[in-house]
Amino acid sequence: MPESEPATAGEPTSRRRTRPWELAALVGLVLAVLVVLALTAFSRTGERTDGAVGNADTAEQSRRIAVQALLDRWAEAVRSNDPAALSQLMDASASPGFLAAETRRAANLAAVEFSDWGYELADGTATEVPESLVDALGADEVWSPAVRLRYAIADVDVLSTRKPVSLVVARRGDRWTLVSDNATVDGDHRTWRGPWDFGPVVSRRVDTGDGLTSVVLGHPDNAAMVDRLAEELPSAVVNVTQLWGPDWAGRTLVWVAASQDEFTALVGPDHDGRDIAAVAISDAVDPEAAAVSGQRIVFSPASAERLTEVTRRAILRHELTHVAARADTVDHSPMWVLEGYAEYAAYRGSDEEKRRIAPALTALVDEEGAPQKFPRDEDFSAAGERGSIAYETAWSLNAFVAEEFGESNVTQLYRALAVGESDPVQVDDTLAEVLDVDADQFRDEWADWVGARLG
Repeated sequence: MPESEPATAGEPTSRRRTRPWELAALVGLVLAVLVVLALTAFSRTGERTDGAVGNADTAEQSRRIAVQALLDRWAEAVRSNDPAALSQLMDASASPGFLAAETRRAANLAAVEFSDWGYELADGTATEVPESLVDALGADEVWSPAVRLRYAIADVDVLSTRKPVSLVVARRGDRWTLVSDNATVDGDHRTWRGPWDFGPVVSRRVDTGDGLTSVVLGHPDNAAMVDRLAEELPSAVVNVTQLWGPDWAGRTLVWVAASQDEFTALVGPDHDGRDIAAVAISDAVDPEAAAVSGQRIVFSPASAERLTEVTRRAILRHELTHVAARADTVDHSPMWVLEGYAEYAAYRGSDEEKRRIAPALTALVDEEGAPQKFPRDEDFSAAGERGSIAYETAWSLNAFVAEEFGESNVTQLYRALAVGESDPVQVDDTLAEVLDVDADQFRDEWADWVGARLG
């Protein structure tokens, strides 16, 4: 086998091809070195055999610590209404209008009393940042981590609520900055917006008894509606407590939206402010602690013009009943139970004539006679007369129980039936257990009651 030629400057040490046995020996040598390095890394840490993984974990932890510090400074600048501090946190290539929007938000927040306001890194997969944005920024690193806004209204929220923030941050050297809080990839990753994102805020703090405070938030343009709801809140709290009992917070937060966009942002796309006057919303219930965060009653922008004094009071009491009962209410319970109980609370103690409380049901009774069946769940989401009849029929069931079996049984029946999905047999058994009456007899007597009161 010929020897390699002597090496000359700038030339390879051999001009021949590597032989197979030599290549195998070289691979073996490399593997041996890697094993030694891995064992050395393990001997230093006592935990790892892969120094690269350890370095990656350390880098990720350092990044999270640095970005959380940025989030803390952001929250403090917003909460303290400090435009100069906000400006210093912005990236040189931040989204146009981002700083102006944050400055407006900070000014609007000054009208609201918070017990908590912060931004926090959350568990979850980071959102992919489009290459076009990465290239445009020209930063050392661009990241869109899972972030949540954490906030609580003073004297109202016992627990803080958390909302998504679609954030992009950038690193230049060792400094992290804010780039954008808009959607980065698709419409599923959007930043939640509160009333303070839609203009100046007016706030009314209301003593609702027993040293408890409720809050109504709105805007200068709907301040009259804010004031009317603030005036109604104390009596509404008393009414709901008398019916439900004292085991609820005894306070609430009411928002009055000034636009359809604001209403949708606050309650989600499933509710249209053009068709409904108000809706109660909340975060998920913690069944073990029987605690609920993020409970709010949101009035639509059309409510001020559509509601009379009577209907405004009724809707506030209706939604407040949902707030009081939420911790004890299991999702997917029969709608005639959930909505009928709230409708009964809405008009409880009212001098309003029953035919005026249930005009659509009254018309049905006049034409076809009293209903014989409970309304179906899907009837409540129907528009027009069908939906109205469902709500009014559910009201009649609860009003009938209150008048014939005693008001305490209205709440007892709610607690027994608001436990999740129930088939007709389970409902009949519960009626018999709570009211001590055969289910068929109950329906017959209810139909007679409706015919007598509304016919």
